[in-house]
Amino acid sequence: MSGLAGMLMLGASLSFLVPANAEAAAFRSRGTEAGMADKKTEAKVLRHLNQEQFRVTQLCATENPFNNAYWNHHDAGIYVDVVDGKPLFSSKDKFDSGTGWPSFSRPIEEKFVALSEDRSHGMVRTEVKSSVAGSHLGHMFDDGPAPTRKRYCINSASLRFVSALNLERDGYGKYLGLFSKEVLDAEKKKRSERMKNGDYQTLVLAGGCFWGVQDLIRKLPGVIDTEVGYTGGFTENPVYEQVKKGTTGHAESVRVVFDPKVIGIEKLLDLFFTLHDPTTKNQQGNDIGSQYRSAIFYSSPAQKEAALKKIKEWNDSGKWKRPIVTEVVEASKFTPAESYHQDYLVKNPEGYTCHYYREF
Repeated sequence: MSGLAGMLMLGASLSFLVPANAEAAAFRSRGTEAGMADKKTEAKVLRHLNQEQFRVTQLCATENPFNNAYWNHHDAGIYVDVVDGKPLFSSKDKFDSGTGWPSFSRPIEEKFVALSEDRSHGMVRTEVKSSVAGSHLGHMFDDGPAPTRKRYCINSASLRFVSALNLERDGYGKYLGLFSKEVLDAEKKKRSERMKNGDYQTLVLAGGCFWGVQDLIRKLPGVIDTEVGYTGGFTENPVYEQVKKGTTGHAESVRVVFDPKVIGIEKLLDLFFTLHDPTTKNQQGNDIGSQYRSAIFYSSPAQKEAALKKIKEWNDSGKWKRPIVTEVVEASKFTPAESYHQDYLVKNPEGYTCHYYREF
């Protein structure tokens, strides 16, 4: 790992979401060193990484040990590059190294990981990067367990976890064979128990076309599952052909299941107020109508309080130049959207979206 852990202090809750202008300029000045294939990829990185992810993957920073998403994470699945989604490591090769960072004995496929000599900070180490996007991942050491004796010490911020239960849905079906039926059954039981015990929370968010909102939120560490659908209306069993006309009262929305121990509701709402414009009542980009309104549908008094507090915080900050008009409404019936809408941008990577992380 590099010695830049001090850079990763998040500071005020509104500042963690996007790279600062100076950092963005530093990234651009690095040119091909960042491993980006072209300007289109570079723009995508700048718009779709939060500040910590940007610093780690593009500026070779190191997150704090024992205070990151995956150091003590034990669910079954794979870890992919947060920049381009290439598969990097499997939970089957993850072990507790006692260092406070996720550690793996081997990559899931050698071709997706590149090693190079790192002479920074007055020492010689082996840097680990993703071979396609050129993301900085961490460092590799020769003190791991048998049989490889390798320890890939990786920053959580460079990774996105894909549960074994979601591999097929998220486009990683070829890796499903890594996990036995017994493991998958155990994961299903674990998820069900966590939902029943309240270890996981559910929050429904509406911020315009649900394709783009889902695609950004589903990539966050701590987000367990997402589903797009319709809520807040007065028509029973709505379908897309009705909702798109704006006559049913429903909003295109995303039901988010998240682990509050990994991503708190405050951080989730900060992201929400950054990935769409919460100051336009019934419009996001070219999408106009009440079905594209900004809204938070809470399922508990604590969620309502958090939403109202976060709106006040953003309004007081002046980050948005106009008042936030996001509705805060008690959750009602949520109707899942048609199957072709679910994970639309996973199935259609070049599909329409007007959502991205704003710079403030």
